This record gives sequence, C-alpha cells and structure tokens, in this order.
Amino acid sequence: MLPFLKPGLLALALTLASAARAQAPAQILDASALHPPTGARVAIVEFDDLQCPACAAANPTIKAAAAKYHIPWIRHDFLIPYHNWSRYAAIDARWFDEKSKTLGDEYRDEVFAAQASIYNPDSLNQFTQKFAQAHSVQLPFAIDPQGNFADQVKRDTELAHRTGLTQTPSVFIVTAGSKGAPFIQVMNPATQLYSTIDQAMADTAQPAKPALKKAHGQ
Repeated sequence: MLPFLKPGLLALALTLASAARAQAPAQILDASALHPPTGARVAIVEFDDLQCPACAAANPTIKAAAAKYHIPWIRHDFLIPYHNWSRYAAIDARWFDEKSKTLGDEYRDEVFAAQASIYNPDSLNQFTQKFAQAHSVQLPFAIDPQGNFADQVKRDTELAHRTGLTQTPSVFIVTAGSKGAPFIQVMNPATQLYSTIDQAMADTAQPAKPALKKAHGQ
C-alpha cells in the first residue's frame, strides 16, 4: 500500500496514480495566459512539471508539433508540491534560458528524456553538470543567489492556479482572430494535438483575396 513506500517511490506512485485517473478539462478562471504571442495566430501553451512522468511522455509529441507547424511553444512551470527535485530543475532551466532560450528548452527536453534516472536533487545536479559540460557552458557556484529564477518559477505556478489548472501537463492550443474558440485544452496530446492544431490553423486562416479583373480590351 502507498503509505509503506519510501518517500521517492511514494511520490512516483502518486504521480502515476494521478496521471492514470480520467482527466477532465479545466474550468478556466482567468484566460489571460491563453493567447499566442504578438504576431502569431496559433501557439501551444503548456503548463508542466519537469518531474511529472505524463509531462515527459507528452514532451516529444509537443516538440514535434511545434516544429512541424512552425508555431510558438510557450512553456510555463507548474510545480507539483510533493516532487523533490522539479523546483531545482525549473530554476536551472531559467538559468540556461539566460544563455539562450534554445539552450533552456533543450535542457528541459533532456531532463524529460532522462527523468527516470533523476531521483533527487543530487542526481539532478550531476545531470545538470554533464549537460553544461556537453554544451561548453560553465556553471556558476550558485545558480540563483538572489532568488530571481525561483521567483519566476513561483509566479508561473501562481499563474497556473489563477488560470484554474489542477493537473500536469495542461496543454492548450491558443489562437488570435479565430472564427472558432480562442483556446482549446488538449487532454491527450498523443492522439489530439495534431488535429486540434489543424482545426486552429483552419479557423485562423486568412481569406484569399479576390483576383483583380482585367479591364476590357487588356
């Protein structure tokens, strides 16, 4: 039974049990985060936790979809309280973001890919050191001495709560100027993400301009 598991195994078991439950769409309380960046008509908005197995499972599909459709992918941290290393990973990712957003996102992708081998803050630190060395980046003695990155992660998690979210990953396809819904939650990225993006692209397509008629005699 769950109460007799070691803390790390208990956290994993609780996460897997949560992921296994039938998920219901979130009741959105504040949709201010659910929009594409300026100039984009369709984007992916995701709230995730780097220690969440369901987030790790969805990550390759979301990454591939963003690349295929050439649409922005906005990633927000949504920390699960009983996870023992995801907060540190989120802070590390913010530090790599300062080097380049591409590097920060690559770090997140690789954390998800290696998630099964990361089991506490020490093993995360070893992973992060190896990632930095592989990318010729020198880590400082203290990643976040002023707590600025920690504050950013906290604000993202607060944003998730204000939005009305209760589970990870929470994935949305968001649109601007759509004739359909301004945002749609994707409950199962593996089976629904591409079709939802297709619908959003169709709903935001600009009507073709009528061809100019040639004047008589031309």
